[in-house]
Amino acid sequence: MTRPTEPSGEDVVPRRERQRHPAEQRASRLRPRSTPLARGAPGLGDGGGRASTAALAPFAAPPLMMMLMEQAAVFEMMSLWAASPWLHHLERGEPHPVLVLPGFMVGDSSTLPLRTFINSWGYWANTSGSRGNAGPSTASLDRVRQRLVDVHRRYERRVTLVGSSMGGMMARLLAREYPALVRQVITLASPLQLTVGDRSSVSFISDRLRHRFDPEFGRRPDHDLGPLPVPSTSVYTRTDGIVHWQSCLDIVDERHENVEIFGSHGGQGCNPSALRVVADRLAQPEDRWTPFRAPTWLRGAYPTAACWTEVRR
Repeated sequence: MTRPTEPSGEDVVPRRERQRHPAEQRASRLRPRSTPLARGAPGLGDGGGRASTAALAPFAAPPLMMMLMEQAAVFEMMSLWAASPWLHHLERGEPHPVLVLPGFMVGDSSTLPLRTFINSWGYWANTSGSRGNAGPSTASLDRVRQRLVDVHRRYERRVTLVGSSMGGMMARLLAREYPALVRQVITLASPLQLTVGDRSSVSFISDRLRHRFDPEFGRRPDHDLGPLPVPSTSVYTRTDGIVHWQSCLDIVDERHENVEIFGSHGGQGCNPSALRVVADRLAQPEDRWTPFRAPTWLRGAYPTAACWTEVRR
């Protein structure tokens, strides 16, 4: 399947050249030089590939205790039911389309609670059209590219991309390729910086599927690609039992932020704190993006967020 082309017109801007973020350039000058670490092609696991300029220790999978804590997703679902009356009455912004991308090895059914609330807030939630995200194969990436183009053409408005885990990595890829079609990107527990040589709790699955993956996807960590051309919010938790929490961090600047919450990896799509962030981001005017600020009475639910340039090893 060939890659879809962007709709013609003056509103379509060229793709941005890959460049290092200014904040990362400053941070790299403060780091001692070291031998580059070989990091290569895609996915949530190990493998060969070309060398990168980044010399960072590989991410390890979360410890067993963190993996066991993923069962907390059940309690997050229960808390969602309790918080539903409050969540349904959150502030609302200009109606616009939202494309929701599911995580690795799950399909659109996993995003149903999130899409239900997005619709209740007056936005137009759209599925990815996937019964199961089996990884970033060339066919699956072409499918979500076409889905973005179709949603934009249908509503004739820029699309907010909301992605969970690997779905968030795909969302950021789309934003880099089609910035004129994307309003903003919101990722939930998405390992932006994960690449080959890194491990996760599902590496034993991705290792067996890697031969199907697009060799360019995840070849370089996100911080090597320069700032995303649209505003972005990365929601993460330090008790992530699937990926190392630091891999979810972006480089923070005036249009890109990280938001820390309490919870699990798999439960973020029904975590009331995460949904509060999603609602707040969707309600912003398109041309006046500002970082997330929790109400005073909710500050305790949002610890001070970290930044990639502060924790990079």
